[in-house]
Amino acid sequence: MNSEKHIKVTGYSNVSWKDAIVKTIEEAAKTLSNLSNVTVLEQRANISGDKIVEYMVDLDISFKIEPFQTQPEDEADNM
Repeated sequence: MNSEKHIKVTGYSNVSWKDAIVKTIEEAAKTLSNLSNVTVLEQRANISGDKIVEYMVDLDISFKIEPFQTQPEDEADNM
């Protein structure tokens, strides 16, 4: 059986929304295995004066759940 887990993550960038998306996926990949897809839920920005100073994205990141693996009895006895 294949299963996926979804997490909602907010990413930030001073460059662009695309940069926020790319950097957030790169960071998520450092601690999550088997990333499978991403959905951009929302894009926002902070403005100072007449300029965007920070881009923000809310992402739904999915990753595949590894099937539970039991140890063979021989290995379990050695622990």
